[in-house]
Order: sequence, then structure tokens, then C-alpha cells
Amino acid sequence: MDEEDKNPDCGPSEGGSRGEERLRVYTPASQLRTPLRLVKDMAGDVIDGRELTWRLIVRDISARYRQSFLGIAWAFIPPIITAAVFVMLNKASVLNVKSTTMPYPAFVMAGIILWQLFVDSLNAPLRVIQANKALLGKINFPRESLVFAAMGEVLFEFAIKLLLLVVTFIIYDVPLTWTALLAIGPILLLMLIGIMLGVLLTPAGMLYSDITAALPIITTIWLFATPVVYPMPVNQPYVTLTNLNPPAAALCAARDLLAGAGVADVIPLLAWTGCTIGGLLILWVMLRVAMPILIERIGA
Repeated sequence: MDEEDKNPDCGPSEGGSRGEERLRVYTPASQLRTPLRLVKDMAGDVIDGRELTWRLIVRDISARYRQSFLGIAWAFIPPIITAAVFVMLNKASVLNVKSTTMPYPAFVMAGIILWQLFVDSLNAPLRVIQANKALLGKINFPRESLVFAAMGEVLFEFAIKLLLLVVTFIIYDVPLTWTALLAIGPILLLMLIGIMLGVLLTPAGMLYSDITAALPIITTIWLFATPVVYPMPVNQPYVTLTNLNPPAAALCAARDLLAGAGVADVIPLLAWTGCTIGGLLILWVMLRVAMPILIERIGA
């Protein structure tokens, strides 16, 4: 069945534009047979679900820290510990990283915080849908609100960590210049790449818990394959392999711009921007079409 419902009470949210009600009607026909209506419904659901999205963001952020003794400090503790480990490994010549755009502790802290943004974005779609699995089968509402709410929570967490990065830059005398504002673009791209890959994994993750169990292992290995704690390689074939790594170009560009340096290679950044925008649009349609089937499967 499609995601639409004949019951008008389940139609529009409180955030519907101009107070108009958009009825959601079940139909056996595939939504792909009426692409114009599909696009209109997708855009309408984003608008109708904006208030629901905001309430979900506030609820999830409040719930995360409400029952925690250290509260918001948990946003700082993991990157501090992780960065400290790599700094000690470098001092012990285990990593032997020497040439960086800023003092190595600040370099690592920036890389870890940006990497955590990518990992949080990667986990966000599946996490938020699994957390609201019971609602999906009982209440008809814009599913996009869940993903946008997860994005809002990820950005909130990242904003907190940016305070830690600013303090680190001050301690190690890294000047904050106007080029740091340009880092907003690569930072958003890094988040969207994570969201895109997370949405790609969501259908399989809803059906099989192996995806959720495997993600921490995969991202741990992935960290060492990405220039997080070491600079962008300059020799082939490592340059090509790194450019093919989805988060690498955006992460390095964001870190370099935060340090006041320029972007070394713009082409991979532009290529991944195009791939991400196109991929998100395609995956949005695919997830929207597949969601009623997935809800039926997990509710069986």
C-alpha cells in the first residue's frame, strides 16, 4: 500500500500552508507512474511537516541530555579522548605525522570533530526511523520529518563541538580568519554525504539488525582510510583512492579552510557535491516509494 490515507484526520500537520488540507489517499498504483504528483507530494510533505520536524528536534535533544549526569559534556569527552590518543601516538612516532596545516593537536581535533559529524550523519536516518518504528505503522505523517529532525540534531551536536574546536585553536595559536566562514560549504556537504549514505542503508537496516551492528566496525576502519589524523596524501595511487573516498574531499577542505588555508583540489569537492545532490534526490524518491512496503514488512 502507498503511504496515503483516506482519513482526513491524518492528513495535514499543524504546519500546513494556508490552512489547506492535503488528503492522503491509498492507491494500489505505484507513485512512480505519476511523477508530477509524486514531486508535488514530496514538496508538500516537507512544508506540512516543518512544525513536526521542529518538535522532534526539541524532543530528541532534550531526551538525550535529560537523564545524563554529565549532560552536554558528553559532546566534548569523546573527541578529546580520541584526539589525545592520536597526539600521544604521534609523539611516540607510531604515526609519524609531521607536515600539517596547523599544530598537530589542533589538526587532529578538527579532523575528529569533522569525522564525527560524518559518522553522526551516516547513522542518523536509520537511527531515527528505528526509534520511531512504532509510529510509522500507526500514524500517517510526513516521513521526511524524521530525516530532517535527525539532521537538526546532528547540526546541534556539531555546533557544540565547534566550541571545543575554537578553544583548541586558541590554545595552540591557530588564527581564525574570514576563510573559516567558507568552511560552512564543505561542512554541510560532509553532513549531506553522510545522510545520503545513511538513507541508502536505511531500507536494509530496517529489515536486518546486522547493518546497525556492523556500522561501528565499518566506520572505525573507515576512519584510518580517510585523512582524519593525517594530511591528504600527495602520491599516487593514494591520491586517487582518497578522492574516491566519499567524505575525504569535504573533510580536508573544511579543515583547511578552518585553518586559514586554501582548498588544495577543488575538482573532487565539486564532483562529490554533484553526486551528493543527485544521489539524495534519487534516494528520497526510492525511500518514499519503498517505505510503505518496508513498514508492512517490519509490522508483519
